[in-house]
Amino acid sequence: MIALISDIHGNYEALKEVLKAIDDMGIQDVYCLGDVVGYYTQVNECCEELRKRNISSLIGNHDWYLLSDGFCIRSKSADDCIQYQKKIITMDNLEWLRSFSVYKKQAGLFMVHGGWGVDPIDEYLTDPTKEYFEKIKGNYFCSGHTHVQGIYDFDDKIYCNPGAVGQPRDGDNRAAFATWDESNQEFKLHRVGYDFTKVGQLMEAAGFGEYYYKRLATGAKNNG
Repeated sequence: MIALISDIHGNYEALKEVLKAIDDMGIQDVYCLGDVVGYYTQVNECCEELRKRNISSLIGNHDWYLLSDGFCIRSKSADDCIQYQKKIITMDNLEWLRSFSVYKKQAGLFMVHGGWGVDPIDEYLTDPTKEYFEKIKGNYFCSGHTHVQGIYDFDDKIYCNPGAVGQPRDGDNRAAFATWDESNQEFKLHRVGYDFTKVGQLMEAAGFGEYYYKRLATGAKNNG
């Protein structure tokens, strides 16, 4: 059994509760599908927790923005947060981010942050189809990026998005993750509550207004 997490986005309060739930399930193997950074203030805490646990991570688009001096063309608020994190992230954590791979195959899964067609770190699989996955070698797939949790069974191909740890966008404000049982070839989806008000307090202390964190209370569905 392995656990799959994604889109932490500097939200250590959510990450702590997700990892506690994973620990309570007795799962030791955890894989992150990318976007450890972005959006919220506790970027170093998130990096250090994953490093301490030797959790392997793929590179996400926000990780790439931070590493490459790039920016998010879709969202000024997302870019504001990346610029803030560039100022506070430690060199050790920056070097760790540089170790991230684009794809990973493990426990029968083919994993990526975005998708397998257009862009591995910035393709949104908002409407996965059987025809899409028929073009890809393998049977079991997992990616994040959309922040929307789901399992899609296409007979001989199964795709899972574990949802977002740090910023859910499916109308449920609880932090999301998934598990994969290779022996039974089965995904399961999980949610856990956390204190999102503390994230807001930390954002305010860092100089960010309510606009930057208010969606955490609702799991707002809009992109950004």
